Parts: sequence; C-alpha cells; structure tokens
Amino acid sequence: MNYTLNQLEIFLKVANTGSVTKAAEALHLTQPAVSIQLRNFQAQFDIPLTEVIGRNIYITDFGKEIAAAAEAILNQVYAINYKAHAYKGDLIGRLKITVVSTGKYVMPYFLSGFLKQHPAVELVMDVTNKSKVIESLENNEVDFSLVSILPATLNTDKIDLLQNKLFLVGNTQLEMNLKQTKKDLFKDLPLIYREHGSGTRQTMQRFLEMNNIVVQKKMELTSNEAVKQAVMAGLGYSIMPLIGIKNELRNGELQIIPVKGLPIKTMWSLIWLKQKRHTHVAEALLDYIKKEKGNIINEKFDWYEQYK
Repeated sequence: MNYTLNQLEIFLKVANTGSVTKAAEALHLTQPAVSIQLRNFQAQFDIPLTEVIGRNIYITDFGKEIAAAAEAILNQVYAINYKAHAYKGDLIGRLKITVVSTGKYVMPYFLSGFLKQHPAVELVMDVTNKSKVIESLENNEVDFSLVSILPATLNTDKIDLLQNKLFLVGNTQLEMNLKQTKKDLFKDLPLIYREHGSGTRQTMQRFLEMNNIVVQKKMELTSNEAVKQAVMAGLGYSIMPLIGIKNELRNGELQIIPVKGLPIKTMWSLIWLKQKRHTHVAEALLDYIKKEKGNIINEKFDWYEQYK
C-alpha cells in the first residue's frame, strides 16, 4: 500500500461528513479532486470502504475502522509537527471555526494574512447552516463561529467584521413590473427559499412577516450556491446576500431588483462563548483581526460599498 497523508485526511473528512461535496468544502478543494483521491485511496484495499446508495455515500464497517486509524495517524503527525515548531518558538496550534454557509465568502479573507504570518497554525473550518454552527458553539467544540444573526439563547462575546446586505435578486432575462406595490410585487413573485435552519431564510422570513407580505413559494434549496444557480436558470427570485453574488452581478447573469425596504442589513460577527478560555492561537487571531480589520475591508471588499 502506498497511500498518502492527504488521502487519509480526505477519507476521514468524507467519513465524518458523509458527503464528498461537504468534504471538498471543508478542505477547500474541488469536488472532482476529492473524488479522485478517494477513489485512489479505496483502490488500495480489497474490502470496500464506502458504498453509494442512490445519491448518498455510506461508510462500511471496515471503512469506519480505517477512518479511526486515519484519525489516529493524523493526530500523531500533528503532534510531531507541533513539537518541531514549538521547539523553534513558532506560534502553533489548531484553530477551529464554524461558519454559516454564505460566510465562506467572508471568513477566508480575515484568516489568510494571519495564516501566512503563522504557517504552523492548523485551520479546521466547517461550513454549514446556522443551526449546526450554533450547536457546535453551544457544545464548546470550536474556538469561534461566524454568523449574521446572533444566537438569542447563548451568552456570547463578538467582534463585528462586515455588514451583511441582502437584496432581491433575479435573472437578467426576466422582466418585472416595478410600479406594483411591494405586497403586489411579492404576491406574483415565485420565491426560492433556503432550507430551515438557514440564517438567510430566517432573515428573509422576518422581512416578509414584518411587511405582512404573502408570497408564492417556488422551491426550497439547501445551499446558497444552489439558490443562485436556480435564480440564474430563471426558476424564480430570491432574497440573497450580496457577498455571494459579486461575479454574477459583474457578468450580467443576475440583477438586483430595487424594492423599498431592501437591502436587509445585518452584521457578520465572529462570536465565542462568554466564558471561553482562548488558546494562544485564538487570542492571536483576535488581536490580528482587531488590528487589520479596516485594512482587510478596504482591500478585499471595496466593491461592496457600491451597493447601498
């Protein structure tokens, strides 16, 4: 056998997430790259590690044993690296962050400079929906979480990063009667929703309820990317975060529909439990963000202020 540490990491992430797509997102790889490495890893065993039923991937009993062994090996590698860097006096440790799905367009920019300064720091970033993000924070499984709606049930501290703006968005091929009242406009509008547990859905529903707007619900999709593709295909409209549609607006694939009362504005905030005892790495990240936040916003998000 000649498997690599990279293959062990990929297989372990697939086993933990139960999804090639989610594993690719968590590892910041393309889905084809994960699929190829997973296939190469499985080819080295005579017994199947996974089985695919319908569109779902399941880990076999043997695969679960291999996943446990892979985790042990990777932990040992991490320990070796830790000792080597600690001996040199480098900042080293593991940084665990959960991020709501549209936050993947924000958080990397506040991490990249820090990680370049401290290459021995290992980042574990899980991109998921708001419910699972809050659950990970509540269970004290992570150092930080990135949200656009603060959890009402948890006692947290925060640092605000960037304003979140949500606009009504549609396909550029579709035409609308913008002279209609807001209620009439939405009444005839096929709206595409995010899934239950999504912060974007929660914000969208709150806007509709506060304005007593009854809508025609077209469909429900489980990721911002899926909603974006459906809107681009002309299947309907949606209230979407501006942060995730930069390229589509510039390429003329999507348009913002001007509606009184929009955009909805919330705040991307990095939060942590009030009584959390931060590691040296977590403290260093907070110090970095406090110092560099203005520069990051000016350099990476200058386009953002064009949309009011």
